[in-house]
Amino acid sequence: MVPGMLDVKGTKILAKSLFKELRGNGYSTNQILSLSTELIDLVTQNLKGEQGEGAPGEEARGTPAPVALGDKAKEGWRAAL
Repeated sequence: MVPGMLDVKGTKILAKSLFKELRGNGYSTNQILSLSTELIDLVTQNLKGEQGEGAPGEEARGTPAPVALGDKAKEGWRAAL
């Protein structure tokens, strides 16, 4: 079970473990960077969605709702790897 908040040390350990696991399975550094970029994009979209939920009148200003990724979009990063 993953705790609600990881401390800085725990986050670094998790990142290092994931990196080692990916490299050990043959992923190149460029592929890992592509995956990291996709993760950052997903987190950014999620944060934008959370900010829009609590503010009244967001829809009236035309702020788009977060878009769920379809199967093809989800496969895009896998294809890059």
